[in-house]
Amino acid sequence: MFRFALATLVCTVLLLGFTSLTTLAAEQSTNEFDIEQYVEDMQPGWNLGNTFDAIGEDETAWGNPFVTQELIQKVADEGFKSIRIPITFDQRMEESGDYLIDEDFLERVDQAIQWSLEEDLYVMINVHHDSWVWIEEGMQQNHEQTVERFNAIWTQLADRYKDEPIQLMFESINEPRFWGTAQESQQYLDELNTHFHQIVRASGGNNDSRPLVLPTLDTGSEPEKVAPLYQYMTELNDPNIIATVHYYGFWPFSVNIAGYTRFEEDTINDIHTTLDRVHDTFTANGIPVVIGEFGLLGFDADTGVIQQGEKLKFFEHFIHYAEEKDLVHMLWDNGQHLDRHSLKWDDKELADMMQMSWSNRSAVPNDNFIYLDNAAEITEQSLTFELNGHSFDGVYYNGQLLEEGSDYTIDEDTITFAQSLLRSFDKDDQLGSVATLTITFTGGVNWDIDVRVVQTPELAETEGDISTFHIPTVFNGDQLATMEAYYPDGSFAGPQDWTSFKEFGYTFSPNYEADYIELKEAFFHELQDGPVDLIFHFWSGKTIEYSITKAGNHVATIVTEETKGDKKPKKEKAKEKIK
Repeated sequence: MFRFALATLVCTVLLLGFTSLTTLAAEQSTNEFDIEQYVEDMQPGWNLGNTFDAIGEDETAWGNPFVTQELIQKVADEGFKSIRIPITFDQRMEESGDYLIDEDFLERVDQAIQWSLEEDLYVMINVHHDSWVWIEEGMQQNHEQTVERFNAIWTQLADRYKDEPIQLMFESINEPRFWGTAQESQQYLDELNTHFHQIVRASGGNNDSRPLVLPTLDTGSEPEKVAPLYQYMTELNDPNIIATVHYYGFWPFSVNIAGYTRFEEDTINDIHTTLDRVHDTFTANGIPVVIGEFGLLGFDADTGVIQQGEKLKFFEHFIHYAEEKDLVHMLWDNGQHLDRHSLKWDDKELADMMQMSWSNRSAVPNDNFIYLDNAAEITEQSLTFELNGHSFDGVYYNGQLLEEGSDYTIDEDTITFAQSLLRSFDKDDQLGSVATLTITFTGGVNWDIDVRVVQTPELAETEGDISTFHIPTVFNGDQLATMEAYYPDGSFAGPQDWTSFKEFGYTFSPNYEADYIELKEAFFHELQDGPVDLIFHFWSGKTIEYSITKAGNHVATIVTEETKGDKKPKKEKAKEKIK
């Protein structure tokens, strides 16, 4: 299928006048090119996740539709310069003998690769979930056969794609992990990377210079993981090697646990510390780095696990800092971001923030909301921005420019909305979102501020089974931030018992459309029988105490009156555990 792909690509490039690809093709003819420029041209990247890496009958097994040329074109049209195509081979190859990979499956992969190259995308393919399906255990328990099978995959892929342009690169293995000690695990990874490197480099065609991507153990960024890879790459002495790590943020913020509902100092410091280490180890020493996956782990449960404004601040800061450190970032998208059916972004605000951050910083507020309690006096409200080099431009409501001085005032980095303006939104006993104020700046994205009128949420009594336990809830316009759980003696209850604040999405989740808060079965599985006190924290600042009693698989509840409570968040203790 790809015999004449390189010639066709070069001819197309000459006709269209794409300078970068023309130059790269010329360099390719002499097997010489600048690997650092190559990687720089990959910025930014996108992952075709949960597709060819899905475990099941075909690429639709994990809920995504078949890959189409239109999808790949959309990825390119959105401004991405590279695409990572994860591939799981386990159920698509013979388990012994020659370990032949299913030809029909490979032809589908061929299509995706070709479509991507036609869109001028750099393409990365890898061995993906095989890392934990059979390689993790196999390297220790069935070493010889595991190595043979791994080698067979890359022998077939290297031969199949050896004449493809070097815009196609190979990544040895995704998130490698192994049974055994840390030392044994590193030895296993070095062994697989060595086989991979030798097989590809000896396979002919463009593979003698094709960029090869090597991961750290677990694709982690800890000192004990980046240092061995750097040493290995130094000894390998191959100029066309790329290092890769993954980054999903400071874990408590990334999954919303331990009270880390905000994009705060610990989360920012984690970005800086991690990316500094990766840069100082590799990039500063001439080895380019691709962050092959980035995002937030809470997205696996629901993209709403992290509050919208806090989520946007994370992406703005992370992308800016990765680019400052010359690290290519590739968004992990398993279908939760770019809808593969409609070819539209599920969260346009997030897409806008990412795309703006590729070239420019944006101002970010302390909050992207204003809560008005209709049972209390409405007063003026202020928002403070980190302006990141910009200035306020204007404030709009329903497309109309508001008047500075009467509707709002500005004092350096703070904008204050007048009492009269906010009072005008509280009418007709409407609860929830009542207005959107759009703040514009001299550069970067605009910010939509959600104005919400709320009353104290109401949680009703109920009982049920641990598998389907829902607390009937009248949210009264409010939104849930987090939940604490305590036993009567004050000790922390439920999973991750080093913190009172439970993991959003894993142990609890609000359903605003159906009017309930679900306590997940995972929460009850690690909960002792007997009474448990819960504290629900809402973004308005309101808290509700709620008590449940568990007996086997049965749960009953009793509502207590709203109060701030005597129990204080034990965030400092949680931080000590994290660190």
